[in-house]
Amino acid sequence: MSHRLPLGLLAAAIGCLSLVPASASAATCSLSADDKYHKANNAKPTYTRSLKATGGASCATAKKMIGAYYKCRVSGGKGKKGRCSKKVLGYSCSEKRSNVIATQFDATATCRKGKARIVTAYTQFT
Repeated sequence: MSHRLPLGLLAAAIGCLSLVPASASAATCSLSADDKYHKANNAKPTYTRSLKATGGASCATAKKMIGAYYKCRVSGGKGKKGRCSKKVLGYSCSEKRSNVIATQFDATATCRKGKARIVTAYTQFT
């Protein structure tokens, strides 16, 4: 008894893979040294540790989000310790902070617009 798939069924299964939208894939965005380290730059967090785009969000948009989210976060009057409560580039964002001490904190911001999602992890010196 043979357990091989009929050729037509195999071709149909492979064809179905092409129906999965490319936007459903996750992209870990590459970060240059300029994208990662911003010690002397007051337009972005001190260190961007990782950046991911899914659901149709592009890495180009995700990289723009780093600076735009930072600007929103510091504009509320609390400076670098502030939080963002407005939409950023049309995305709604939430943030979780950890390792919070007087001089710095780590955070992960997740921004969503429909199925698109951008997730950035960063360290902020305060």
